[in-house]
Amino acid sequence: MLFLGFSAGLPFALVAGTLTAWLASSSASMTDIGMFAWVGLLYSLKFLWAPLVDRLPIPLLGQLLGRRRSWMLLSQLGIALPLYLMASSDPAEGLTRIALLSVAVAFFSATQDIVIDAYRIEAVQQHVQGAMAAAYQLGYRVAMLVAVAGALYIADLSSWALAYQSMAVLMAVGIVTTLFIAEPKHHSRAIAVAGPLEWFDDAVIGPFREFFVRQGRSALLIIAFIGLYRFSDLVLGVMANPFYIDIGFSLSEIATITKVFGFIVTMVGAALGGVSVAYFGVNRPLIWGAFMLAITNLFFAGMAMHGEPDLSYLMVTISADNFAAGYTGTVFIAYLSGLTSAAYTATQYALFSSIMNFFGKLLSGFSGQIVAATDWTVFFVYASCMGIPAILLSFWVVRRSTSGAES
Repeated sequence: MLFLGFSAGLPFALVAGTLTAWLASSSASMTDIGMFAWVGLLYSLKFLWAPLVDRLPIPLLGQLLGRRRSWMLLSQLGIALPLYLMASSDPAEGLTRIALLSVAVAFFSATQDIVIDAYRIEAVQQHVQGAMAAAYQLGYRVAMLVAVAGALYIADLSSWALAYQSMAVLMAVGIVTTLFIAEPKHHSRAIAVAGPLEWFDDAVIGPFREFFVRQGRSALLIIAFIGLYRFSDLVLGVMANPFYIDIGFSLSEIATITKVFGFIVTMVGAALGGVSVAYFGVNRPLIWGAFMLAITNLFFAGMAMHGEPDLSYLMVTISADNFAAGYTGTVFIAYLSGLTSAAYTATQYALFSSIMNFFGKLLSGFSGQIVAATDWTVFFVYASCMGIPAILLSFWVVRRSTSGAES
């Protein structure tokens, strides 16, 4: 599971943070860079084709490897080939080819996520699921570190072409793992034949219907809160690497401070988020996290006003931002987990996760246009202000939760 987690985390980072650094280094416009955030929307929409991955066998390959492993191998090859082709692309000669290849990587990466999640659930008994999830997360985080910091180091020392070629080759980790693991035994319900309308009602409409019935008039506000909680973080995220490059940091400095050091700070924040939830419950940490996400964006505004590639400024900013990201990540996962119904745990959590990322990713596509029309300081203040609705809604969510507990 560790290696499958690595295979899942690698492409996600390459079409998110690493790609924007490459485009910024190639003098692509801020407007174009911002629009590449829309590639990430595929991860939020993967539930639309998940039923096909779950139920449709692949001819020949499925007979050789089984349903899960055949889809896993197909998606991994579908990631590796576009990544390798991206290495021969030049952003200075046009972005269309890179955009199409990025969409292909994101599509097959999201497909791989679907099948790996299914494999993890089916491969072992319930009492081992915690260990499987932990191994997956560790592999995923290590892959993101390699795909961002490692790629930036290679690009700085050699070229972006070699960086992406190296990342394509690293997909062999997942491919070899897929070939050696055993096909899980499928539950009869997972492969039962049903009409598409019946499946759609049970798998998609059913979880939403149950949620709206259970939450009543509060359901829409809760959905708004889920969609807005990480809004400011997502709006800023796509432009972070272009900002570092624009004010003069080298790729190696970005890799060392924002990725390696930032990775450590994120883990500390995630751990303290878990401690906070254990001691205080989810309510107060939820409010604290909303404030953190909005306020830490102002550290970037301070860097922009300073205007020089000062490593001490960068370390302080990354410390604040990554701690907030790790802390709120843990807290919000706990909140979303508590929202799900026992009858639809996996499906509702997946849908909540899609809502959490969709609207932020959608708006972040316009981030480059805002930078181009104003400046970095204005953009970061704007991104910070995008966190105000989440702060206000967090008070409402906590008050509602408290009054519900009392009644």
